[in-house]
Amino acid sequence: MFFILGIFIAIFLSFLLLIKKNKSRADKILVLWLILISINQIFNYLNITEITYQYPYWLGVDFGMPVMIGVFLYFYVREITGTPLNSTPKILLHLLPTLLVYLLAIPFYCLTGVEKIYVYKNEGIGYEWYVIMNNLVIAISGLIYSIWSIILIKRHQIKIQDRFSNTDKKELQWLRLLSFGFVIIWLFSAFFDNRIIFSIVVVFVLCIAVFGINQLNIFNSNSESEKAVIKLKNNSNKEPNLKPNTVAEKYAKSGLNDEAASEIYINLKKMMKDTSSYKDVNLTLVELSKRLEIHPNYLSQVINEKEGKNFYNYINSLRIEAFISLASLPENKKYTMISLAYDCGFSTKSTFNKHFKLHTGKTPTEYFNTVNI
Repeated sequence: MFFILGIFIAIFLSFLLLIKKNKSRADKILVLWLILISINQIFNYLNITEITYQYPYWLGVDFGMPVMIGVFLYFYVREITGTPLNSTPKILLHLLPTLLVYLLAIPFYCLTGVEKIYVYKNEGIGYEWYVIMNNLVIAISGLIYSIWSIILIKRHQIKIQDRFSNTDKKELQWLRLLSFGFVIIWLFSAFFDNRIIFSIVVVFVLCIAVFGINQLNIFNSNSESEKAVIKLKNNSNKEPNLKPNTVAEKYAKSGLNDEAASEIYINLKKMMKDTSSYKDVNLTLVELSKRLEIHPNYLSQVINEKEGKNFYNYINSLRIEAFISLASLPENKKYTMISLAYDCGFSTKSTFNKHFKLHTGKTPTEYFNTVNI
């Protein structure tokens, strides 16, 4: 019953994505990934229950599926983090291990149904070399693609801090945890039999369901911010006053000189003071650069050089300063700290507490208790 539940959930998630309108390419990859997991689970169940022995020509069809599952995880991570694989030769290159698994299994496929059943019932007798090779390919490729995916997600988490002031729903923590889950599955595949591995995969699918319910962006991936940067880059004709001969070495590639950087910084500080733009929960680097009428790359460089922070930390430090000012006013004592934090642009309590600690070295309670003494 437990195995059947895992199969049902995988199929149900696939169905949800199939009926979704305006699917992105990431959604389509995720559909294929979940369908692949569903089919692999079905074959695992049929093999464990020996139902496939009644249809021996199906034996071995699933040999390369576990390898493809790891590959599609990687494809999906590449797509959702804004680094898609658009080269057909490169995509085919990643599918070579799967092709190898099936090519080496040709001698097995040439067997009669009775012979195939005999091999299965006797733990791969006569094909021990293939069983070892297949297990190694599955474990090694799975580990490589899972770890590779984790690295890509980590890079993504760093990159988005240069573009977003609120990263709570963009850090892909759910996908990072699922990638770690795959690492565990591949490690277990080297030491445990298929029944145990299949049970772990069922738990993994259940986790996808939980994340899908609690974190809606699991089924919504887009690159609107990436497109906005490209559009602004192509259309923007307002450049700072550049003097190539005096370009600081640090900004040699962009052509931004000290005078232009100082001018941008002054305008930025003035805007933050006059309009309190940092209180906009959804403020992005692209949006702020539009308001300042400069290219986002220049703005990012100025913030990094003048403030020694990325965009994310800079905006949230302004929010903390605004919060301290608000919370210090006697008339605001009737409000909770978190409500004041929301007024300053924070979207979650955890993000507010994290940045308050980074900015002051204390928790909000410790800070104001010290101030009041």
